[in-house]
Amino acid sequence: MPEQKKPHVVIVGAGFGGIKLAKTLGKEDVEITLVDRHNFQLFAPLLYQVSTAVLSEDEIAYPVRSFFRDYPNVEFFMAKAQGVDQARRVLLTNHGEIPYDYLVLAAGSTTNFFGMESVERNSYGMKTLQEALHIRNHVLHMFERANKREDSEEERRRMLTFVVVGGGPTGIEEAGALSELVAVQKKEYHHLDFNEVSVKLIEATPHVLPMLTQDLQDEVVRVLRGKGVDVMLDTQVMDNDGNNLKLKDGRVIPTKTVIWAAGVKAVPFIAKCGAEVDRGGRIITDENLRVQGSDRVFAIGDCAHFQLEGMKRPLATIAPVATQGALVCARNIMHSIRGEALEAFHYKDLGTMATIGRGRAVIQNGSFKMKGFFAWVGWMFVHLLRLSGAHTNITVCLKWFWNLFSGLRLGRIITNIQLDDGKKR
Repeated sequence: MPEQKKPHVVIVGAGFGGIKLAKTLGKEDVEITLVDRHNFQLFAPLLYQVSTAVLSEDEIAYPVRSFFRDYPNVEFFMAKAQGVDQARRVLLTNHGEIPYDYLVLAAGSTTNFFGMESVERNSYGMKTLQEALHIRNHVLHMFERANKREDSEEERRRMLTFVVVGGGPTGIEEAGALSELVAVQKKEYHHLDFNEVSVKLIEATPHVLPMLTQDLQDEVVRVLRGKGVDVMLDTQVMDNDGNNLKLKDGRVIPTKTVIWAAGVKAVPFIAKCGAEVDRGGRIITDENLRVQGSDRVFAIGDCAHFQLEGMKRPLATIAPVATQGALVCARNIMHSIRGEALEAFHYKDLGTMATIGRGRAVIQNGSFKMKGFFAWVGWMFVHLLRLSGAHTNITVCLKWFWNLFSGLRLGRIITNIQLDDGKKR
């Protein structure tokens, strides 16, 4: 008898959920194709450290193929997913079609500018490695340009005003890291007036990190203000023309740097998968993580809208949701292959943590709370555990401790220099 063909599982996205799912299913008797437009897994929680010259890009990105050296049934296909034809069971990509028996959407998310086109056009998102590098280059350029001393004070202040929009973990961490980068620059720009430098954090609601208790929120604001960050709560953005940020209350902030950390939405590809999506573009799943109306398509992580009856809102777009969902999804695919009943996904909340800068962080898990240096050590330990590769763990740990005691940031390298031929390298 001819050998029976193994079930083919196609996974879209090499983020936390996609990699976890592929490694879990890789131990089963199935064939797996992992599809992503990049050949690396990005450790997105540390993008802010690349954007502020703490870490370099290779320290938060890991080659996808390196994960699967010992998984001969896992194949990586570098392509951009463009849609799904559920009737024919094929994934559409810019490099051809990929047939599947089971498909898992783990494509992640992108920045949500909430329909404000001028803000999107003139602000800096921070969801990709390229965006983080763009922020780093731009911020360092602003210091160099302002140091010419040929511009007016008004124009220098515009160059040296750095605005972060969004009071979630990303915004908090970016604002704190930017303020420390300013302190490093202060020692080396001997003729620049640092009274003209300003770092602002804007949050539309009255609270930062709303998942934390009020005392920890107050601690975050206190530490940021102690670092010189102007924390502006209950403040909404209306427009950004690249030179002036306009607020809903009529105020105008002259600035050339607006870093947007105020929200995320599913990548546009998800809307082309032939199923219902929510207002944020996330595809709606049932309790088994299957896309509604399909028994062979699943969705996990940032691109999935998972909300059981009684839940006030869908699960958050954070790594633990993706990795826990990946484990349940893997089991449910195998259940489906064997004709067994599927299991429901029940998320276990691992708490919230955010660093506010060197040696300062906050942690909350239920009634357990911690702040200050020991919270930072806990934050550091958890993030080191999630990084991929022993080399990365060692180098990042050494850099963090070196930065803690010295404050130096040797990653302040401008890489998008325009050469004589007019092209940027």
